[in-house]
Amino acid sequence: MTDFAFAASRRRNSATRLAVGLLAGTMLASVPVAAFAQEETATEAAPAAAVQADVVRTIAVSGAQRLEPQTILSYIKLRPGDTWTQAAGDAVLKDLYATELFSNASVVNRDGNVVITIVENPVINRIILEGNKRIKNDKILPEIRLSPRQIFTRSKVRADVARIIELYKRQGRFAATVEPKMVQLSQNRVDIVFEISEGPKSKVRQINIIGNDAFSDGELRGEMLTKQARLTSFLSSNTSYDPDRLAFDQQKLRQFYLTEGYADFRVVSAVAELTPDKRDFIITYVVEEGERYKFGEVDVESQIRDFDDASMTARLPMQGGDWYDAKQVEDTVEQLSELAGTFGYAFADVAPEFSRNQDSLTMDVSFVLREAPRVYVERIDVNGNTLTQDKVIRREFRLAEGDAFNSLSVARSTARINSLGYFQENFEINQVEGSAPDRIVLEANVEEQATGELQLSAGFSSLESFILAGSIRQRNFRGRGQTVGLSLNYSRYSKSAQVSFSEPYVFDRNISAGVDVYRRDTNSFNFRNNERNTTFEQSTTGLQVRAGVPLTEYVSAIGSYTFNYDDVSLDEGLYFSDRDGDGIATCDPILASRYLCEAIGERTSSIVGLTFNYDTLNSRLRPSRGETVSWTTEFAGLGGDVKYVRSRARAAKYWPVGAGFIFSITGEGGWIRSLEDNSVAGQDDVRLTDRYFLGEPQMRGFDIRGVGPRIVRLQYLNDDGDDATPLVPQTIEEALASDQRVDDALGGKAYYLGRAELEIPLGSGAREMGLRPSIFLDVGSLFSVTQPVLQDYPNGLQATDGNGNLLYLQPGVDDQGNDIIQAVTNRFAPDGTENERNVIPGTFFKEVFVGDSPAPRISVGVGVNWNSPFGPFRIDVSRVLKKQVGDDTKTFSFNVGTQF
Repeated sequence: MTDFAFAASRRRNSATRLAVGLLAGTMLASVPVAAFAQEETATEAAPAAAVQADVVRTIAVSGAQRLEPQTILSYIKLRPGDTWTQAAGDAVLKDLYATELFSNASVVNRDGNVVITIVENPVINRIILEGNKRIKNDKILPEIRLSPRQIFTRSKVRADVARIIELYKRQGRFAATVEPKMVQLSQNRVDIVFEISEGPKSKVRQINIIGNDAFSDGELRGEMLTKQARLTSFLSSNTSYDPDRLAFDQQKLRQFYLTEGYADFRVVSAVAELTPDKRDFIITYVVEEGERYKFGEVDVESQIRDFDDASMTARLPMQGGDWYDAKQVEDTVEQLSELAGTFGYAFADVAPEFSRNQDSLTMDVSFVLREAPRVYVERIDVNGNTLTQDKVIRREFRLAEGDAFNSLSVARSTARINSLGYFQENFEINQVEGSAPDRIVLEANVEEQATGELQLSAGFSSLESFILAGSIRQRNFRGRGQTVGLSLNYSRYSKSAQVSFSEPYVFDRNISAGVDVYRRDTNSFNFRNNERNTTFEQSTTGLQVRAGVPLTEYVSAIGSYTFNYDDVSLDEGLYFSDRDGDGIATCDPILASRYLCEAIGERTSSIVGLTFNYDTLNSRLRPSRGETVSWTTEFAGLGGDVKYVRSRARAAKYWPVGAGFIFSITGEGGWIRSLEDNSVAGQDDVRLTDRYFLGEPQMRGFDIRGVGPRIVRLQYLNDDGDDATPLVPQTIEEALASDQRVDDALGGKAYYLGRAELEIPLGSGAREMGLRPSIFLDVGSLFSVTQPVLQDYPNGLQATDGNGNLLYLQPGVDDQGNDIIQAVTNRFAPDGTENERNVIPGTFFKEVFVGDSPAPRISVGVGVNWNSPFGPFRIDVSRVLKKQVGDDTKTFSFNVGTQF
C-alpha cells in the first residue's frame, strides 16, 4: 500500500472514527433527553388514564327475577359519575343486604362499568306448624311475623322462633324448642316449617321462704297464687312457673303482712331457679318481717263542712290498740269516699296520713277528707248503641241531668244496665269532669252484644230420659227492651209449648206487662222397683197475663191472672173395670188406688196472684253477692171449678268469702188451703194436681217426688207355698225393695226447703273448661194431707170384666212397644205357667199411709256444673243423712244435653 493510499486510508478511518464518535456522542447525549421526555409524557398521560378508570360510567344488575333492576338500583347510593372506590363497593353490598331481599350479592367494576349480581330471597308459600298440641295454630300464627307471599328473611325466622318459645314459656313449658326448616319449591318459593317440641310443663317443685318467724311456710304459701306441684293439684294451672305470677305473689305476701300489722315488711329477693332437666322450678323468697305495729291515734279530719269530725271518728272500724291492718285502712278510705259521694261530693279526696312511732310500735292514722265542691250532673251521654234505643238505657239511670251527684245512685244505675244483658260484661259508667268544677258528665259507653237466642238441644236426663227442646227468643226486640219468645219441649214423660211476650215499660211508664200462652202435657208416675210406671196423665192449657210496678228501688209488686183448663185421665185398660157388671167400666180403686180415681176428670181454674220481690243481687244469671226475697199469694175461685188460697215464699243470700269461694243460703216454703167444703171421709179437700211435690231436682239425694206422704202397697205372701198357710203382709222395707213395688206419692199441702251451698273455685285451666264444683246441704220436708181410705185384702179380691170373668195382672206391651201392666182373664202367664196368687199384684194386698211428717229430711253431697263442648252438664252425688219411712232416695243424678 502506498503512502497515499495508507494516508488516504488513514484519513478515511479517522473520518469514520470521527463520524462514529460524533454519532455515539450524539446518541449518548440524547439518551437523558429522550428518557426525560418519555417520563414527562408518561407523567402527563397517567392522570388521564386514572380518571377514566375511577369514574362509574354504568351500573348494571344481573340475576333479578321478581324485582325490577331500577327498583334494586334505588336501594343503593352509588350513581353513574361517582368515583369508584373499594369503600363504595362495600357500601353497595351493605345497602343491598340491609333490604333483606337478597340471599347473596356481589359487585364488580370493569373499566367504569359496575355490574351488581344478586340472588333474591325466596317468596314464602306456606307457614307450617308441626308438633304443637298444647297451643293450637290459631294462638301461634297471629304471633308470627312471616306470612305467605312475603319475602323470606333469616332475621324474621329467628324472631318468630323466639316468639313461639315465649308463648310456651308463658304456659310454663321452658323446655320447648323450635327448629325452623325451609322446603325449596319451584319458582324460587319455599315452605317454612316450624318443628315444635313442646316438652313437659315446667312445674314449681318447691317454694322456699327464708326469714319468716311469725308465720309458717305453709301459711305464706297459702296466700300465694303460685302453688307447689302435688298430686292433689292436678286440676290447677297455678303450679306452673310464671314470672308475672312471681311478681304478683310478692305483692300478695306484702299485703298479707300489712294486714297482720307488719308495716315494715319487705321481700328482699325472689329467685326462681330452673332445674338442670328444665322440668321444674325452685322458687326462693328471702323476706324481712320487721316489727308488728298496733293502731295508735285514729281520727278523721274533714275539710268539708257537711261532715263532723267527731261523729265520723266514732264510726271508724278500727280503734287505738287494735293490730294495724292496711286492708282495713284501704276499705275505710273507700267507704269515706262513697259517703262523700252520696252527699254529692264526686271529687272528694280522702288521704290517710300515717305517723309511725318506732318506740311504742304504734301507727297513728288520720283520714283527711279534703275540701271539694258539691257536684251536679251536667249531662248524661250514651254512646255505642246502634240497635238499642237511647231511652232503654237512660230509663235505667237513677240520676237525671241537673240532679246532685250521688255515688250510690251511679252504682245502682250501673247494676241495672248490667242486668239488662244487652251490653258487655262489667259495664261501668264513666265519670268525667264537666264544664265547671261543680259539674260532672256521666258517660255510658256501651258495646252491644247479641240478644237473640235460637237454640235446638237434645240430651238425656235421669228424670225425663230422652229430651228434645227448641226455643227462639229475642230479649231486646226492635231495640225497645221487649222480650218475645217461643219454646217447644218434648220428652218421654212431658211435652210443652209456650209463647210469651213482655214489655218492661208500658207506654214509657215504669210499669211492666207480659202474657204467656201455653200447653203442657205431663205424666205422673210411680215406681215398681227401678222401673218408672205411668199413673195419671194431666193436660193443661192456659193463659197468664201479668203486670208489675216498682214500689221502691229494690222492691216491686207483680199482679197476675191465670186461667187453666186441666184434664186428668187414667189408662182405662190398666185402671178401669166393670166390677158391678153393669157394662160400664169405671175407675177401679183396687187397680188404681182410690186417690187416683178421685183425681180424674176435667176442671177449670181461675187464679189471681200477687207477688212482692226484693232483689239486690249483682247478677241474675250467676250471682255472687246480694240477696233476694219473694212472696207470692194466689187465690183460685173467681170462677172455675176449684177454690183455694196458695202462698209461697223464697229467700236467698250470696256472699263472696274470699279466694273465689261463693257461699249461698236459700230457703223457701209454701202452703195451700182449700176454700171448698169437702166432708167426704178419706178425701182431701185439695186436689192431687194442686198440691206441692218435693224431690229431685229441688232436693238432691231424693228421687223425683221422693219426699212426703205416699201410699205403699204391701203384698200378702205365702212363702212356703201351702195354700192352707195364712198369708203374711210384707214389711214396708220389703215392699219398697220388691220388683212388684207400688209406691204412689200423694203430695202435700205444706212444704219447706233449705239449702246451703259453697261454690269452690278452681284454677284458670278448669275455669276455662267451665267447671264449677260445689258442696251442698239440703234440708226439707213435705207434709199435711188427709189420710186416704186404705184398702186391705188379706183373703184376696179379684177384679172382673163385664162378663164376670176374673182379671189377672201381668206384664205386657202396648201398641207403641212400651212395657205395661195389663189386666187379662187368662190365669196363665205367657210362658204357660199358672199365675200364682202371691205374684199377682192388686189381688192380695194391704195399703199403708207413710211419710206425712214435718220432720226434716237432710242430705249432703257434691255437685259439678260443667259448660261442656257438647252442652251444659250437671252431676250430683248425694248422701241422705235423715229420712222418713217411705222416702225414695237417690245417690247419683245427672243431666246432660247438647247444642247444634
